Amino acid sequence: MVKIGMMIGDRYEVLEKIGTGGMSDVYKAKCHKLNRFVAIKVLKQEFSENANFVSKFRTEAQAAAGLMHPNIVNVYDVGEENGIYYIVMELVEGITLKKYIEKKARLSFKEAVSIAIQVSMGIEAAHNNHIIHRDIKPQNIIISKDGKVKVTDFGIAKAATSNTITSNVMGSVHYTSPEQARGGYSDEKSDIYSLGITIFEMLTGRVPFNGETTVAIAIKHIQEELPSPKEFVPEIPASVEGIVMKCCQKSPDRRYQNMQELIADLKQSLMNPEEVIVQNDPDMEAGTRKITDSERAQIKRRTAYHERDYEEMEERHSREESMRLRAESEPVYEDEEEPEDEDDYDYNPKMEKVTTFLALIAGVVICVIVVVLAIKVFGDRGDGKEENNPLIASEEESPTPSPEVKYVKMPEVRGKSVEEARNELKELEIESEVGYEESDEVEMGKVISADVEAGTEIEAGSKVKLVASAGPQGVEVPSVTGISYEEAQSRLAAEGFTVTREEASSNDVAEGLIISQVPAAQTKVAKGTNITVIVSQGKEKIRVPNLIGQSEADGRVEIQEAGLQIGDVAYESSDEQGEGKIFYQSYSKGSYVEPGTTIDIRVSTGPKAVTYKCNASILAPSVEEAPDYSSGTEVLITLVTDDGNVLLETRTASFPQAANYYGLTASGGTITMTYTVTIEGEPGMDSEGNPIAPEPATEERSFTRRIEFVEE
Repeated sequence: MVKIGMMIGDRYEVLEKIGTGGMSDVYKAKCHKLNRFVAIKVLKQEFSENANFVSKFRTEAQAAAGLMHPNIVNVYDVGEENGIYYIVMELVEGITLKKYIEKKARLSFKEAVSIAIQVSMGIEAAHNNHIIHRDIKPQNIIISKDGKVKVTDFGIAKAATSNTITSNVMGSVHYTSPEQARGGYSDEKSDIYSLGITIFEMLTGRVPFNGETTVAIAIKHIQEELPSPKEFVPEIPASVEGIVMKCCQKSPDRRYQNMQELIADLKQSLMNPEEVIVQNDPDMEAGTRKITDSERAQIKRRTAYHERDYEEMEERHSREESMRLRAESEPVYEDEEEPEDEDDYDYNPKMEKVTTFLALIAGVVICVIVVVLAIKVFGDRGDGKEENNPLIASEEESPTPSPEVKYVKMPEVRGKSVEEARNELKELEIESEVGYEESDEVEMGKVISADVEAGTEIEAGSKVKLVASAGPQGVEVPSVTGISYEEAQSRLAAEGFTVTREEASSNDVAEGLIISQVPAAQTKVAKGTNITVIVSQGKEKIRVPNLIGQSEADGRVEIQEAGLQIGDVAYESSDEQGEGKIFYQSYSKGSYVEPGTTIDIRVSTGPKAVTYKCNASILAPSVEEAPDYSSGTEVLITLVTDDGNVLLETRTASFPQAANYYGLTASGGTITMTYTVTIEGEPGMDSEGNPIAPEPATEERSFTRRIEFVEE
């Protein structure tokens, strides 16, 4: 159970809950080792208790942790603690694409395509590392506050799709591919299908298939044709419509075969929105057919963009088509079980007609070849005269005169837009083929060069190859690991990057040298990208635990478990902590020290006892206190503390009287002075009337004084 304020992995302090999903909860946390904020995704209990799921989750998450790309929410760490399975990820401040679509109702085609390009680049990086997401949907795409688009949830996806399609796990059934819905094998082209559905939702504000249950929606993905997004938003350009329809083909073979092809078409659609750059033939069902000129140009354009050889691609395409047709023509017996890894596609009568038609054509072609070979073989065995071979024209026959060749002058097309250059060449009866390459100098969509120099006379109908700009070229990030921060900063700044410094301990890298960098070396990113470098603080240090308030025994155990040692132990009174509790430690909590460092502690013996002292000089009674007191009269002096202790009880006529006492528990006391006075009697008469002298009388009188003691 994750609680706010708890520490995970001895370094991540959970601060607040920022999101929840079908499989996990997401918390904002602070990494105390690197002093940065991160997001921690914690698996829910029902998944944590499934050993098979946890095993797959851990494997995929560890693989995803190796991905570093600007369009991927980077995974920093993965682990388990007390049954809590968690992934530590980059914290992205922003909103999901799903909420962004809901906020704007639907996106413009330019905004949708721009987002799709960034998402595709992130998925492409994963595919290049043999990681398939399997759960691409707007909820797993985040748009940061600075406009960057990032794909998240690599790792959980594969483990999740191994479970049954249920409402709590497969909340993404709206975006799942037909092969995933069947429960069959899924690969990179499954991600392409899900991305196509996501683009559909960005453009229209809705998903193409909906239903009352997840199973009903899954069946629609398998059986129903995808509606065109133009049915809902007519102003969507033809190029974008074609891309969506190709991404969402039922058969994986008819979709884009990789993310590079999709990225190339998305970029092309931004430059030429109304150009039909994708041909989707619903009647062919992936059968072999003649490639049109526009399709051939499209293949060549993609080839130029990805630096592949066109002939190898076409040969591979033909080989795959032949293998698939051959596999489809093999008989299937009812008693045989199909391999579990193969997709269970439904029988298609159109496919059978196409196969039969192609087989007939192949038979006719073979017959023609046999006849031609027979004529050549037996014709050569004749008398050697050409007239014996009916396929060879007679020398006496006059050849057909060739038409006059027309030449035109190649115009200057550099710096012009692709559309403008092609139209100009078309007017001169020059065919053109366009390839794309990234460029920092030439604006996207402008022609960089042509394979024929301007002013050269060429034959009308010739084909000219144009190279156009696909936009800014990424700069390769240099490797700075193992060098000092100052040198690394200099190298990166020279390439146009900004640098952020973070620090971490390392047992392998010397203090002050770079441990790692993000993005990784040799990654291509845009100029101005911020590169984060992790600088070594030396050998790993240990975070000092909080001992204050713990018993001495508990404190000793925690110190030893942390890899530290107990030093001097002092027992002193303390008002802050109760008896037996630690109230002082020589290193403050949260600080980092070397392993084996000695920690001194002080243990409370309870609140400190307060004592007082009395250093008084008791003076003789004053006139105000005793008007009838006569100097030299003996006085009884009594000193009693507030808590009833008699400190002094003496008779004296000598003043001042000293009173010195220590270790008193009361803060003050009372001095009482008692003295005797003589009272003259009244004169009287005896019986005979003679006067009698009066007899004196005595009387005791007393008064008190307040005295305050001083705290020792």
